This record gives sequence, structure tokens and C-alpha cells, in this order.
Amino acid sequence: MARHLITSAIPYINGIKHLGNLVGSQLPADLFARYQRARGHEVLFLCATDEHGTPAELAAAKAGKPVAEYCAEMHQVQARIAEGFRLSFDHFGRSSSPQNHRLTQHFAGVLADQGLIREVSETQMYSPTDGRFLPDRYIEGTCPNCGFDSARGDQCDNCTKQLDPVDLINPRSVISGATDLQMRETKHLYLRQSTMKDQLEQWIDTREGWPVLTTSIAKKWLNDGDGLQDRGITRDLDWGIPVKKGDADWPGMEGKVFYVWFDAPIEYIACAQEWVDAGKGSDWERWWRTDRGAEDVTYTQFMGKDNVPFHTLSFPATILGSGEPWKLVDYIKSFNYLNYDGGQFSTSRGRGVFMDQALEILPPDYWRWWLLSHAPESSDSEFTWENFQTSVNKDLADVLGNFASRVTKFCRSKFGEVVPEGGSLGPREAQLIADLTAKIRDYEEHMSQAEVRKSASALRAAWVLGNEYLQEAAPWSTFKTDPEQAAAQIRLALNLIRLYAVISEPFIPDAAAALLDALAVTDRSWPADLDTALQILPAGHGFTVPEVTFRKITDEEREDWQARFAGNR
Repeated sequence: MARHLITSAIPYINGIKHLGNLVGSQLPADLFARYQRARGHEVLFLCATDEHGTPAELAAAKAGKPVAEYCAEMHQVQARIAEGFRLSFDHFGRSSSPQNHRLTQHFAGVLADQGLIREVSETQMYSPTDGRFLPDRYIEGTCPNCGFDSARGDQCDNCTKQLDPVDLINPRSVISGATDLQMRETKHLYLRQSTMKDQLEQWIDTREGWPVLTTSIAKKWLNDGDGLQDRGITRDLDWGIPVKKGDADWPGMEGKVFYVWFDAPIEYIACAQEWVDAGKGSDWERWWRTDRGAEDVTYTQFMGKDNVPFHTLSFPATILGSGEPWKLVDYIKSFNYLNYDGGQFSTSRGRGVFMDQALEILPPDYWRWWLLSHAPESSDSEFTWENFQTSVNKDLADVLGNFASRVTKFCRSKFGEVVPEGGSLGPREAQLIADLTAKIRDYEEHMSQAEVRKSASALRAAWVLGNEYLQEAAPWSTFKTDPEQAAAQIRLALNLIRLYAVISEPFIPDAAAALLDALAVTDRSWPADLDTALQILPAGHGFTVPEVTFRKITDEEREDWQARFAGNR
């Protein structure tokens, strides 16, 4: 039994995420976790809400709530939606937890002791009206590049140009609208990543089989231009983890908090502590400390490509720089972007389908199947309603659902709701078992490598083999001349439904559970040997005909949804 530690990039707290966010991290991580559990391995699958930084403060202000109250409410909302999509986290934590406070302050202290933190004096925008320094996102103004009048202090959303607050024309405070902004001196802590460049590059070079997307982004940050730069890890904000050196105060850093990108990845570790403190598990250190048993853990991270620099460089710099025996990531599975119907998903414009809306329209398996089978692995991919309708109707309704329906209904009409006895399997069935064995071994190989689209393709191909067999064997015709042979064919086909439910569970857990319940199956073991697996339902075993596994999406529904989600959420 192997041990798999799996983390998904933690979603930001400021609102409900769209389908592009879901497929870029949480959903493929869940697929991988479910598969490893199905194979009998020990899994710890962790995620959390990312609750610090300026967007949390701004979202809370917009909602008219204290930021702590807003974050607590949104954590519950995101947890419910995750449940709705059947994301099987062992724990869904919070980066604002006491555990993450202590651990982040601990890492800062040991990094300082290792000489990897320096103090930097810099000038920053200050608002006398607000009585505070304004981080990048608290400042808006006119973009000097394109003239857009609501550009932020870090980037213009209109032309995407990277900016500094001093670049903006007529800058103003997002909080109060004040324009009497001043440049004042402030002190911040910087993580001395540049001194660790060679160590980080050497470590990255030892990682095996990483996606090209992951390594290319990491190498670009390491070597392009002036190479890897030191990074600020503190901010002048009220909401966040107070800057401390372990348990001790940090002179000159009073009133400051750690930057969200310093504390957020540390939450992966803190989340395991939360898991134990919540009474769900024991001994988190055997997952995270190599001196306490984590040497045999395989650690896999899932994330969108925009998060790669922080997980390949900044977080490893924190772990390696500490000099402590923490578990480092073994494999980073990164994803490109999912676009929406000829453009981009847009949270601000309400363009695209958001996770709560998706669940109001259709059950989670419909979305899980489409998103995973179209995951943006090698390049960006695009959600279109036409493609979604076609994929659901052909893959789920016609291939898998139709097979289960035809077999169980035919059996009921000719033999009753019981697995029929009699007859024997012949060369045609032997060939089916051989073909299925090859296809399932392909599926297992792709799943073990977290190759999401290839896994979906292999799974669908296994479903197709059953349909082709049914068409060729034609038990409805065989029954007229040789009822016993038809019984053998249907007995095999009923066992195929069980097989499909078991191997499809990581993709479509609800449908798999419904089929297994209808078949009254207690043995849900992975098919190591197909000859054995296709005899698990014996003659005389009772079942019920399942409800429609997947219904088809109509043209009218598709047109309605296309109009409804064009914008203005």
C-alpha cells in the first residue's frame, strides 16, 4: 500500500469560483485522490480557503461585513459547493486558522535564523485620509498605457499591463476615494530567494516527469532577465497573520502582516494539523516530516499555471531554507486555462458558469465528466454549450447510460430482476475480456500518471467495448433460439455494469454509486483480474433496474443556458 499526500491549490475567499477555477486544481486533484483510494492506497487529500490579502478585505468591505465574519461565511459557502461537486477532501481548512498562524510565524523565525530574510526600506503610497499605507490593489487610477480609468496599482485589467501604483494617472484610494496620496517610507521583510537559486534549480532538476508547463515556468522565473529575485513577504494590512519571529515580536514590524503568498502554501501543512485537531485523523507529522515517517509519502500538487512560480520556487525556498525535515513536493500537475464560449470567464462581469449555478442546472457528474475529459492540460481549452451538450448526450447518455438501461431492462423482461443462470461464455466473450483488460490497463497507467484527458478517453473506450459486444452478441436475437446462451450473455453484461461503475467512480461518483446500489453490490473492489471481476454477480443474484443514469440535454435547454450565462451574474 502506497501513501499519497495530495493538495489542491487553495481557492481565494473572495466569492464563488467559476468552472475554470474548478478544473484547474480541485477537480483533477479529487480524481487522483479517488483513484488512489480505489486502488487501496492510503490518501490524505487537503485543501482550504485562502483568506488573507487585499482582495479579502475589499470583498468584505463591498459586502458591508467585518473581514473575519465575511471569511467565515464564505468558507462555509465554498465548503458546501465543494461537497456539491463531491470533492472528497479529507479536510477543507482555512489559512486564517490558529495552526497556520503558528506555523507561518515559525517558518519566518527559522528562515531569519538561517540568514534568509532581510529588512528593506521602501517607499509606498500612504493615504492620510484613510490613515494607512495602501497596497497595490487598494489604489486605482487611469492606466498610462491604454487610458482605462479603473486600472489597479498592480495591473490594468483592460490591457493587462503590469503596473506600479506610481505609474497610475490620478491615483485614488479604493477605500475612501481620497486623492491626497503621498509616498512614504516603510519597512518590509524579503525572502532572500536569490541566494537559493542554484539549490532550487538543482532540486527542480531532480523532479521526475514533471509536465513541461510546470518546469518551463519555473525555469523562466529562475533564469530570465536578472534571474530569481528576492520577494517581499510582509504587507501593511490589518487582516492577516501578524509578523512575528516564531513566538517573539519582530522589532520594527509592528502592525504588519505576512504577505498572503508566504502564508497560503504553508496552510497545506497547517491543514493537516487542522485535520487532526478536528478529530478526523491522527499523527499529521507522518505525512509532512521526513523524520517522523514521511519518507515513503508521494506528494502531488494540483494547480493552475498562474500558481506555478510560488509552488516551484517560493514555497520550496521556504521549506528548503528552513533546514528542517519537511516533505517536499514530488510532482506538480499544472493546468492551462479553460476559456468560456469565445472569450474568457470573468468574475467581475459574471461571464461564464459559476460553481453554484452549475449545480442548480445539472447534477455534479455531468460537469465532472465534461470538465475532466476536456481538462486544459497541454494547452488552453474552451467550454462551449454545444460541445457540453454533445459530450453529455453521446458519452454519458448514449454510451454508458444506455448500456446499463438496455441490459437491465432486457433481463427484467426475459429473466426477471435476477442474474440469469445457464449457458457458457465462448470465443467472443474471451476476446471482449482480452480487449477490456488491455483498455483498463491503459486507463490505470494514465490515471497513475495524472494524465486526465487520456484517462477519460481510455475509460470511454472501455464503455464502448461493452456496447459493441452487446450489438454483436444481440442477446434479444439469441434468446429466440438459445435462451441459455442469451442468459450467459446477459450475466456477463450485468457484471460489466458493475465493472464500469467501479472503474468510473473517480470521474462520476454519484452515477457509479447509483448503479452499484441498483445491482445490490457489496464487492466494490478494483478489477485486478477481469475473468474474476466479471463473475462477481452470480446467477440468482437479485437487482433492480436503475433510474435513468444520465438524461440528454435538449436544444432548448442549451439555448436557454447559453443566453443566461453570457454575462451580468
